[in-house]
Amino acid sequence: MSGRAATVLPPSRALMSQARTLVDYALVRRRTLTSYAAGRLPAGDICDAQPYLLRAARYHGEATGEECPVCHRAELVRVNYTYGDCFRADANGRARATGELLGLAGELSEFTVFCVEVCQDCRWNHLLASYVLGTGERVGRRARS
Repeated sequence: MSGRAATVLPPSRALMSQARTLVDYALVRRRTLTSYAAGRLPAGDICDAQPYLLRAARYHGEATGEECPVCHRAELVRVNYTYGDCFRADANGRARATGELLGLAGELSEFTVFCVEVCQDCRWNHLLASYVLGTGERVGRRARS
């Protein structure tokens, strides 16, 4: 188990300054990894990434520079999923690049980002954080302007 804490939010200061309603899951991550290291959790219980998540990590994931805390063989990637009433049904839940989030935050009223770390080798995955981005304006008011 690595002693380093995971970086929760993407590195962009502009994005971090716009994030609101942040929920950080670092303590849950630490508890899970501590339980695994102590033998209280088998690897199969924590390395259970679904095929869709592994595919998203492969094609849309962003390298973190951190090694997997479970297998220590592969580099973790981060995937950002966006959900909100402002998206069309086919775009809701889409994996998006960190750079795309800042543009969306300036255009859309409100949406939630779920940031997940994934190891493509052992299938470790964990929700790092969720936060709300957007202009904060009501949809009706923005549509008239």
